[in-house]
Amino acid sequence: MRLLSTGSCTVARSPVHHPLFARCYARFSVAAETRLGLAGVRERLLAGLSGRVIEIGAGNGLNFGHYPGTVAEVVAIEPEPLLRKMALQSALHVQVPVDVVPGTAEALPVKSEGFDAVVLSLVLCSVRDVPRALGEVRRVLRPGGEVRFFEHGRGGGRVMTLTQRTLDRTLWPALNGGCHVARAPVAALREAGFEIGPYRQVLVPEKGPRMPTSYCVLGSARRPGEPDAH
Repeated sequence: MRLLSTGSCTVARSPVHHPLFARCYARFSVAAETRLGLAGVRERLLAGLSGRVIEIGAGNGLNFGHYPGTVAEVVAIEPEPLLRKMALQSALHVQVPVDVVPGTAEALPVKSEGFDAVVLSLVLCSVRDVPRALGEVRRVLRPGGEVRFFEHGRGGGRVMTLTQRTLDRTLWPALNGGCHVARAPVAALREAGFEIGPYRQVLVPEKGPRMPTSYCVLGSARRPGEPDAH
């Protein structure tokens, strides 16, 4: 069901184009793997997955090396051209087959009910239309399939929440590739019709000053319905 294989197609200019942010994000994210402990979070996010997985908003591919060998294939969607190029390079150096594909969360270029699991990793903050994106997640996931999520959002009490909302209404999204810091990912998943599984709050960094992006959730959800027989 591969619609596009790595590097095999010429595509039109992406509707998501943040070259300066992409460069800054790539540098920060690599440092954050150890300094902020995100490598361990990615390991917990992906542990136990199997079958066919679609990762939405793969960025520069930092999750790829953490997928367990039980995963048969990862289709990684990344709309930003520079980050997608980095993800293509990351995909060459991991054991699990990864197909990096251009596309947006609101219009995934894959068939319906083709995946056993969907991975959302620090992506719901920046999609333009969260309900539509989660509708696409539900479409491509088989009945009974699992969503794994690691997202930042609203938290930290009244003053921090007010700060987050103010940032979202002003310069933060423009300076940070469309990122919003006051969204509520668990509530959005529930409203989209997913059954919420275990999840827990994660502070990033765990120790140190609290930032508007510090309040994260790590967990799972499920598309209702019985899984297909394999």
